[in-house]
Amino acid sequence: MRRKNSDIIGSMARPRKAKLRVRGDKGIGERLTRFRQARGLSQAELADKLGVDQSDISNFERGVYRLNDGLIVQICKLFRIRADELLGLAALKQDGEVTPSRRILRKLQEIERLPKRDQLALFRFIDRALRAE
Repeated sequence: MRRKNSDIIGSMARPRKAKLRVRGDKGIGERLTRFRQARGLSQAELADKLGVDQSDISNFERGVYRLNDGLIVQICKLFRIRADELLGLAALKQDGEVTPSRRILRKLQEIERLPKRDQLALFRFIDRALRAE
């Protein structure tokens, strides 16, 4: 059975190329805006600290551009936040909320392993120490 020319041409037709556009995550942009504004920085000031143009900051915040890994690290160091907070993988800290240090978390794990009686005695001691401040 012979194939028709139209069948061959139809099967060989190239699909149209989609326009390539790098889109960022608008949620990350919104969080970046929130962190920037909470520190009282303008887009230009943040751009200066990160070594990019103000228009780049605008594009990041609107989700037009994606943040690269180097900028994510710089932003996290500048704002003293964790990358998972910027990326939306962790709940954002509320104003005044403190994230416990690893040292404190390790101590809490040690306290969990103490007998109940010792835990209660330690908690009473901590309560007295905190009231004395």
